Amino acid sequence: MFRKIFNGWNLITLFILLFFALFILFPVILVLNKSVYDAETSSFSLQYFAHFFDRKFYWVTLWNSIKVTVVATFLAVMIGLPLAYILRRVKIFGSKAIQILIIVSYISPPFIGAYAWIQLLGRGGVVTSFINDTFGMNYDGIYGFAGIVLVLTLQSFPLIFIYISGALKNVDNSLIEAAESLGYSGVQRMMKIVVPLITPTLLASALLVFMRVIADFGTPMLIGEGYRTIPVLIYTQFMSEVGGDAGFAAAIAAIFIIVTIALFLVQRIISRQYAYSMSALKPMEVKRSFGIKNVLSHSIVYVIALLSILPQLVVIYTSFLETTGGQVYTGRFSLQNYETILFNRDLSMILNTYKLGFFAIIIIVIIGIFISYLTVRKRNAITSTLDTISMLPFVIPGSVLGIALVFAFNDAPFFWTGTAFIMVLAFVIRRMPYTIRSSTAIISQISPSMEEAAISLGASEKRTFFKVVIPMMMPGVLAGAIMSWITILGELSASIILYSSNTQTLAVSIYSEVIRGNFGNASAYSAILTVTSILSLLLFFKLTGKKEMNL
Repeated sequence: MFRKIFNGWNLITLFILLFFALFILFPVILVLNKSVYDAETSSFSLQYFAHFFDRKFYWVTLWNSIKVTVVATFLAVMIGLPLAYILRRVKIFGSKAIQILIIVSYISPPFIGAYAWIQLLGRGGVVTSFINDTFGMNYDGIYGFAGIVLVLTLQSFPLIFIYISGALKNVDNSLIEAAESLGYSGVQRMMKIVVPLITPTLLASALLVFMRVIADFGTPMLIGEGYRTIPVLIYTQFMSEVGGDAGFAAAIAAIFIIVTIALFLVQRIISRQYAYSMSALKPMEVKRSFGIKNVLSHSIVYVIALLSILPQLVVIYTSFLETTGGQVYTGRFSLQNYETILFNRDLSMILNTYKLGFFAIIIIVIIGIFISYLTVRKRNAITSTLDTISMLPFVIPGSVLGIALVFAFNDAPFFWTGTAFIMVLAFVIRRMPYTIRSSTAIISQISPSMEEAAISLGASEKRTFFKVVIPMMMPGVLAGAIMSWITILGELSASIILYSSNTQTLAVSIYSEVIRGNFGNASAYSAILTVTSILSLLLFFKLTGKKEMNL
């Protein structure tokens, strides 16, 4: 009996549960506790929450976050859904290349998009100067609400596109043909037939966009100016040397946690109402169009693809422009920026990015494989709890997680703030859900009979797991690991709170250079990060043998 209780799988489950309890639940609980704890009287108090809702500035900031998120999510759906439908129904020249460009635009961090649009439409931007000089206008640049929405929409719609593209493969074309025979137009067929069929996927992808946008710190910090959002408010309240208040920052974080978790649960409930399975006996076909429909389809696809990839093109282009003082472009091509960051500066921030990311991805892959196997093959109340807890970092914003880790590990005996360990830990916690979801999906498709056959031939359960199950899981594990790796490279929200001079990463360096106005260096760092992300994507295609990415 004792041996059965403390077998290998139970011990692994217990170890992972303790890991989650210490590094996810404990820090979050500390944030919630700090938000209702009066440091002066050492008693329970709701003064921080009262202060938040008493001051218009604070609750307006919350409304700003919600407004930006709702508008950006809506626009992302309005772009991603028609784009996926057009590429699935109309033969577009260069469609494979376009899909790769759209994916590349998604894997780049949002704050790089913000920086690129500052270069184009900022006060001294190329497009801004052209408009003002040509038309005699006094355009002041795309800052505030409009700028944030523009960047986050173009950064987020690829996620809608990727999800919807996968869902459209399961739509039976005979339903669309039947609607066409009844006289439905193309738009009517999409709205009356296709959209209802893919509603679960649409809701899931919209939720992910919503969570990503509402938690984004870099974009509103760089391009928002006076238009503040909650992640920026949390950061300034926690980090400010003058007037910073950790307790108040914890209360704002607690409100944010409650809002995001509530939205997540609402989406889960709504999704269950629309849950059903589809089997495409006759998949949708790509057909050649003619006339105005063909021109319009190509125009829409090409314009959207160009806008989505424009930030990456801008940062790569400007990285090769000579600057004066790092701020003013002379218009001449030069390797000056790369010479500055590679030979005249410490390379530690570049090396830290890859080194810390490498250690994080190793841990992510190991934990991801075990959690996915336990939740599918050894399902019980405890493993189900593990599965739920593992999704919390997907819901909790990075800035909140960063503050939570500081609260938990900034005092003896665990004084880890600013160390490489806390950075790796933040990367693991923040980006683990990608690998877990992907691994869980692939193992759900592996028949248990494969393991039973190996055991019947004399292999132990341990040997079967390592020799049969893991090799069969590798495509899904690699897909999730590449996505985890790419998002680790651009992680800013938690890193900006946790880093020290010894653990600074590329993402933090780009943000710091933009804040200082050193645009040449920021472009060079951004180009390195963008090229690394593209190479990682190509590696994903090579290792998995796929030509597209489905989430």
